[in-house]
Amino acid sequence: MTIDNRLTRMLGVRYPIVQAPMGWIARSQLASAVSNAGGLGIIETSSGELEVVRNEIKRMRTLTPHPFGVNIALAFVRDPNIVKFVDEAVVQQGVRFVTTSAGDPAKYCRELKALGLTVFHVVPTLKAALKAVEAGVDGLVVEGGEGGGFKNPQPVMTMVLLPLVREKVDVPIIAAGGITCGRSMAAAFALGAEGVQMGTRMVSAAESPVHHNWKQAILDAEDTSTVFLNQFSRPALRALRTEKTSRLERELVPSYQGPPVVAEFGRAQDLYFGGDMEASIALTGQVAGRIDSIKPVKQVIDETVREFHHTIADMAKRYPSN
Repeated sequence: MTIDNRLTRMLGVRYPIVQAPMGWIARSQLASAVSNAGGLGIIETSSGELEVVRNEIKRMRTLTPHPFGVNIALAFVRDPNIVKFVDEAVVQQGVRFVTTSAGDPAKYCRELKALGLTVFHVVPTLKAALKAVEAGVDGLVVEGGEGGGFKNPQPVMTMVLLPLVREKVDVPIIAAGGITCGRSMAAAFALGAEGVQMGTRMVSAAESPVHHNWKQAILDAEDTSTVFLNQFSRPALRALRTEKTSRLERELVPSYQGPPVVAEFGRAQDLYFGGDMEASIALTGQVAGRIDSIKPVKQVIDETVREFHHTIADMAKRYPSN
């Protein structure tokens, strides 16, 4: 069942399934479960809590013997010397893979690679992908606009973005946005990916640290249960539809003079861990409409890989080449 391709060889994992670097969520409890199941767990930095992140990276060493990575969210790492932080907190802990996001990949790519790191950059558009490859990244996380979290104000969906990027670059691609099962993974591979990233599926997993209310809201979600906010400004984002986000959907237009959308994250932990769904914004992808159960991470990954193999084998059987 192991998948052998450029990405699994590069990352040293059994399966090219990566867990998204979600602020406050992508920490050792969840990330170690992903790595232990054969995927690649990722520790976040977008919370900005760098001392906590340092400890979470150290804790990973006690929870898994397998590879894991760290996301460097350039806009959120409040350290004047990002490279020094990465060297001390990441490289010296034996981590060899990082994703960079929310910033210019050219700014630190060369220095990060000089530390011996494999660097993938998260891109929402073809232009961003070409810029990242020119900067020297080893690969890309190509993130469609249907995914949850902070987004480009002009979203391009995975079905369009992924093959467009693949036509123009030759580096390994991890597809993100809309991935939750083996069929969506097979579709991503058909469009040019060599790996997939799961966010919302991991938020709803048994090992996810978020409150059950958020997980239940994902289970209850329909295909239209997310909103795309702040699309005329930055940062835009996709989130679960609640009373708060439905109100913000109407208010966050060019004429709106209220506080910026990031101000709504002041009580994020009351939502994330306290279960108050109106306290903040629950960053969630459209794929929530396809998730109907809470499962352990290992079950999610095992089922995904089995369905992936079944899907591609079934397609080959049903549509044989002449």
